[in-house]
Amino acid sequence: MILVCNAGSSSLKLAVFDHDLTERLSGSVTEIGEDGELRCGEQRQPVQARDQPQALDLLLDAFGKAGHPLDSFTAAAHRVVHGGAVLTAPARLESETIRSIRACVPLAPLHNPANLAAIEALATRAPDLPQYASFDTAFHATNPDVATRYAIPQVQHDAGIRRYGFHGLSYAGMVAHFGKTLPHRLLALHLGNGASLCAIHHGESVATSMGYSPVSGLTMGTRAGEIDAAAVLRMASEHGISETDLLLNKRSGLTALGGDNNMKALLDRTDTDAAVAVAHFCYWAARHAGSAVVAMGGVDAVAFTGGIGENAPAIRDRIMDHLSFLGDIPVHVVPAEEEKQIARDALALLHR
Repeated sequence: MILVCNAGSSSLKLAVFDHDLTERLSGSVTEIGEDGELRCGEQRQPVQARDQPQALDLLLDAFGKAGHPLDSFTAAAHRVVHGGAVLTAPARLESETIRSIRACVPLAPLHNPANLAAIEALATRAPDLPQYASFDTAFHATNPDVATRYAIPQVQHDAGIRRYGFHGLSYAGMVAHFGKTLPHRLLALHLGNGASLCAIHHGESVATSMGYSPVSGLTMGTRAGEIDAAAVLRMASEHGISETDLLLNKRSGLTALGGDNNMKALLDRTDTDAAVAVAHFCYWAARHAGSAVVAMGGVDAVAFTGGIGENAPAIRDRIMDHLSFLGDIPVHVVPAEEEKQIARDALALLHR
């Protein structure tokens, strides 16, 4: 069996998969560093985990009691948010790979350290267990240079300031979901609290809405999405870097427009602010979708995934209304299965 570990900045998720990719158990610890909750299967209990290693210990102990002890796994597989320009495919976690992940910390200062903490904690508990990593940026490594390059001086580009794209594991899972029926030109939208879209041409990403960081692109739950750099500079000059970071990542998007990042709640409301927030979300998703269609030279189908993409038909319909000029296009709803994709990547490396 494969143990999949998805470590966030303040949460940790684990899942167990058979070698046929059947999920056997999943669990999580939330609100690491505060009063949180441990979930293992259907069981819930309040916990306090001071950091990722302690959260991992709590979950592994719970999994052991549920019949999946640590020595039952043939490998562990991790989600790592940022692989930079070097880590562009799933890899076994050896010293060189870990050094490369650490070198990407400046690109993902909240997430890569959490990923590394989980990797190192698991290595301490099970030093002989093979560990692998899948990178959320890797799927977009096939974007052409013209799509990833910002029009900035070479020295800044060489320092790593370029478009990377995210949600890659979700999009890779979508490609696997379609299999041989994958449309040649697929417009894929991952819509949740974090939202992005991807132009998938013959199974490869050729353009995506997120760029240097996940704050760019579509309107999101708490992130601003696309915003002029001069506006960011003004905000930073007036409020400081840290406050501007907080404003753009935690206090913008649907939260700023409608006072809530819960799309279901916004759709249930009848006030103007909620209507504006929903309209903004759908309009800018469609605006960016037009750009992705250009990158593919057309579109053969659209696929939605993520919490909003899967569960809000009204949002899907409104986005497709904006895109009605493209003609009658098949629309698919695909479950987001990032942990399953991580397990799939690890199994492919094991079999290799």
